[in-house]
Amino acid sequence: MRDAMVLTPAGLRFQGRVLPCAIGRGGVVRVKREGDMGTPAGTLRVTGLLWRPDRMARPALWARPIGPRDLWCDDPAHPLYNRPARAPLAASAERLRRADPLYDLVLLTDWNADALPGRGSAIFLHRWRRPGHPTEGCIAFAPEDLRWLARHAPPGTPIVVPEALA
Repeated sequence: MRDAMVLTPAGLRFQGRVLPCAIGRGGVVRVKREGDMGTPAGTLRVTGLLWRPDRMARPALWARPIGPRDLWCDDPAHPLYNRPARAPLAASAERLRRADPLYDLVLLTDWNADALPGRGSAIFLHRWRRPGHPTEGCIAFAPEDLRWLARHAPPGTPIVVPEALA
């Protein structure tokens, strides 16, 4: 098994480093629900890497650009729930191309890959607003640490969120 990222009380441990991070406002949750603001316990895997080409250089060869119409559907009743989508979309969705820098670089995970309605969507690794500021369920980092992760965590890299933190 390739090196795993492991969430600890001190930060995310990976390849001999401990990166400070922020998690969901609801803490680590054993049972994830859409809108609960929790970071799900369990093992997730990196599945993709998105970046804003108008704001930074390509972080890795496998990264895909974020375009102006790119969304992530968070409507449990829609067929694209927990999937990338494009505007216009007649369903609730999060805009990936934001005015702020939070999603300038995003590692996607396989959380709720089966898109079970209500189990939660869009668990990403992205930039934090400021150190320690909680997310809506994602794991957030300082920009330089996120860039380092993008270079060192290829698709399939496990992300272990221990239940003990719940």
